[in-house]
Amino acid sequence: MRVSAGPFRTVRLADYRPPAFGVDRADLEFDLRDGGALVKSRLAFERRGAGGLVLDGEGLSPVSARLDGRPLGDRLLVTDRGIEVRDPPDRGVLEVGTALDPGANTALTGLFRCGGVYCTQNEPEGFRRITYFTDRPDVSSVFRTRIVADKASCPVLLAGGNLVDSGDLPGGRHFAVWEDPFPKPSYLYAMVAGDLGLVRGSFATRSGRDVDLRIYVDRGSERLCRHAMESLKRAMRWDEERFGLEYDLDVYMIVAVRSFNLGAMENKGLNIFNASCVLADPETATDEELLRVERIVAHEYFHNWTGNRVTCRDWFQITLKEGLTVFREQEFALDVGAGGAAARIDDARLVRTHQFDEDAGPMAHPIKPESYVAVDNFYTDTVYLKGAEVVRMLHALLGEEGFQRGMRRYVGLHDGGAATTEDFVAAMAHGGGRDLGPFLRWYSQAGTPVVRLRARHDPGDAVLSLVVEQSPPALAGRPSGWREGPLHFPLRLGLVGPDGGDVPLRLRGGGGPQPLLDRGVLEITRERETFVFEGVPERPVLSAGRGFSAPVRIDAPLSTGDRCRLLAHDPDPVKRHEASAALAEEAVARLLDGGGGPGGGPPPLDPDHERALSGLLACGGTDPALKAACLETPSERSLYQNYDTVDVEGLSRARSAFRLALARRFEGELLRILRGTPPDGPGRRRLRNAALSLLAEPRTDGALETVRRHFREASTMTDRMAALRELVHWDHPWREEALAEFRGRFGDGPVAMRKWFGAQARTLLPDALERAEALEGDPAYDEGVPDLFHGLWGGLAGNVARFHRADGRGYRAVADRVLRMDRLNPQAAASLAVLAFSHLGRMPAGRRALMGAQLERIGAAAGLSKNTAEVVGNVLGRSGKKTDK
Repeated sequence: MRVSAGPFRTVRLADYRPPAFGVDRADLEFDLRDGGALVKSRLAFERRGAGGLVLDGEGLSPVSARLDGRPLGDRLLVTDRGIEVRDPPDRGVLEVGTALDPGANTALTGLFRCGGVYCTQNEPEGFRRITYFTDRPDVSSVFRTRIVADKASCPVLLAGGNLVDSGDLPGGRHFAVWEDPFPKPSYLYAMVAGDLGLVRGSFATRSGRDVDLRIYVDRGSERLCRHAMESLKRAMRWDEERFGLEYDLDVYMIVAVRSFNLGAMENKGLNIFNASCVLADPETATDEELLRVERIVAHEYFHNWTGNRVTCRDWFQITLKEGLTVFREQEFALDVGAGGAAARIDDARLVRTHQFDEDAGPMAHPIKPESYVAVDNFYTDTVYLKGAEVVRMLHALLGEEGFQRGMRRYVGLHDGGAATTEDFVAAMAHGGGRDLGPFLRWYSQAGTPVVRLRARHDPGDAVLSLVVEQSPPALAGRPSGWREGPLHFPLRLGLVGPDGGDVPLRLRGGGGPQPLLDRGVLEITRERETFVFEGVPERPVLSAGRGFSAPVRIDAPLSTGDRCRLLAHDPDPVKRHEASAALAEEAVARLLDGGGGPGGGPPPLDPDHERALSGLLACGGTDPALKAACLETPSERSLYQNYDTVDVEGLSRARSAFRLALARRFEGELLRILRGTPPDGPGRRRLRNAALSLLAEPRTDGALETVRRHFREASTMTDRMAALRELVHWDHPWREEALAEFRGRFGDGPVAMRKWFGAQARTLLPDALERAEALEGDPAYDEGVPDLFHGLWGGLAGNVARFHRADGRGYRAVADRVLRMDRLNPQAAASLAVLAFSHLGRMPAGRRALMGAQLERIGAAAGLSKNTAEVVGNVLGRSGKKTDK
């Protein structure tokens, strides 16, 4: 019997109930034949609470169903959302067979097939597209998998855990049996079958076990796996040394596939990666991509304990595993990664540019959301990046020793189980020996708080009084206010004296030992607090939020001269970069307001700004990556956050005029950097390419010659792509020559072609949209490969100067692709919709109307997925518009 399940449902945290039944053991068999798959499951279930035996299923029809060896018959109820067994026993064995067509699964969730390789992706709710199951993270099972396939087309048969049996079968077929001894939820299950190349390595754990390391890739790509393999070994050693966590299986496998919605997935023992996050060497990948590979490999490995051995109780707790693991990934990058001094700068910039933007827009939500329609939509910058900053605040408040005590308690109490954010904070409170109850507000408060700092210096008493006030965030289309009260957070700060050195921090009435203040940290717990520092004879400049100590907006009145002192002298690289960015934003704002220099050209830079930046560039002891970060102009997306209504053309012109002023004033220094800095490290290459980008800004023949020479002489992908990204802005034969040379050299693989398509989609030439449309006809473009789709249309949507065309054609073109992709891959469609349309509320009236019309067109489309429908509803609903959906 089959009945309809009705329209989209809103899932709410308040409605969480423990499962009525658990599945202690799941035996699966995959019979792969002629591109199809027959899946047989044998589930040993047992009652845990009140309720019926209901198993999730999506797009499935059972071809067989037996309970304790007998056909179910009318006791089986089949719905659009799964199956229910009427009058179930308290324990038993349920056997169900399903027939699948993996090649037709363009959504790339569940079991799909691409390039002849069968692959699974089950987080968050993909397993229900393979077989019927209690597909929720608080149900963990021991999985045993038997895979049968043709040996010629699928010589490699993989599943999570350890290989326990394999062999040949009649008719040119073979089998493999894998078993994972550790219980896991269905979202961590993985299976792969196909013809793949293999790169092997090994790792000796601290307890003396040898772990077999394997990376499976398309044949011919094996040479591009060395960096990923070495990154994995570094991550395994670091996790043992810093967190005391050792790998637990005999084998650790990574499989790289071309078509994958995510960067990677941490399935227990068998990680599935987007090929772009594995295949990398200096010839084919930029330094940024190499660092990304290193960090993603580490991130997925770290999930073995923070996500797999200890998982989350429900999907509202995603940040429990993702925020914590991003923090661990960031610490790895700071300790042993290739990011250098700029690693923390870049992490903080990501939060300010992307997560703050998300917090201020229609998709704002707490790191632990209260409800969702499509859980895929909550794999967001807020959950990942802000979630990591919340963990970082705990680390700052507790210190390394207290934090590690908390981690040991958290893992010890919840190993093999499903935890909540409250469980994690309780473990941290135990580790630090203190009450962290108020800290939990960070998990339920949406938006970015504002922290107002007002300092008053009294030279007579040699004291500085600092008033700290925190205000609730403003939320787009919703009332603002504290949910439960003010937030608890660390504020790391320093006082930079007139000589450029730090003034010692001594609080009046501080008394005995102050471990937090000794680390330069003030603990903020109330809406308004006052701190008085003694021994400050001369007025210092307040350096607040060092290391980006909390995900808040700091409102501190600093003059241009104050910011220049921080840029020149602050010992914290994050604050030096922040000062540089603030000075750039001030200059852009002046230009936008109509400030002009003699002859109507861009005004000269502020003299203090010039001197500070000149001193930074001239200082031989400064990390070149820090110099580069301070030369990199804030993006238009970042600048948008400073305005309630954005003057699209005006802001683009003002930003360009500021860059032109920098290029003219520092032309000599920039040329010396470009020609005199050896390209023998990531930091130096980043500095050279930051200089190149500014030198290209005038768009003169001389600038073109400089960029072309850089392209021709490039010995790494980093330098080659830096030049290509500039060359695409010229309507010149050299542009087409460079594009053809790049393509001829690196072929039509999706990793290289994403860069190739993306560079062209971001051209500042007026015909950017028309070029993007024409590129869809390129033989290398495949809309079904998410990397290529996002490279082209995500590139166009991110090209704000050309996406926000006055005629609205950019909006219509992207809306067309959202609708088309929604029928193939709802996750990819919703992702593009968020990127393109979340700034609706900041647009001026004319563009707002044009963009809103396209959103309404998307929202009214028949058969729209819940992923895209939820995004469109949020953007329209929280921007003052309505939708009928």
